[in-house]
Amino acid sequence: MRVLVIHGPNLNLLGERQPEIYGTQSLAEIDAALMQAGKELGVEVRSVQMSGEGGIIDHLHAARNEYDAVVLNPGAYAHYSYAIADAIASIRIPVIEVHLSNIAGREAHRRVSVTAAACAGSISGFGARSYLLGLRAARELLEK
Repeated sequence: MRVLVIHGPNLNLLGERQPEIYGTQSLAEIDAALMQAGKELGVEVRSVQMSGEGGIIDHLHAARNEYDAVVLNPGAYAHYSYAIADAIASIRIPVIEVHLSNIAGREAHRRVSVTAAACAGSISGFGARSYLLGLRAARELLEK
């Protein structure tokens, strides 16, 4: 099993950027935890960080031929990117949306995810563990 993890915009600043909301773990630490969890689950994990909407879309398109599933944190794009939602809907592999913070409990403009509707499921509010839960969910979906 191969899973691609796509980190969206501003996630390269994790650990520095608003730690009271996003936690103190760096993106490198989250990626290391994902690699370790992947080994334990028997899943090959690759992570990329894209700040631009087009880069995320390009990786989603490519993933359909190279990976079995995607774990995606679209960042703020979740709230308005119909282009990313369309890309998710266009590929035939499961995509699990994850968010570090509980978007339902945040500012009004962050409470709705237009990308989540195209995903197999979404996980939010568990900090860095959201990614690990997303990886486990992807593996369970693939086992069915």
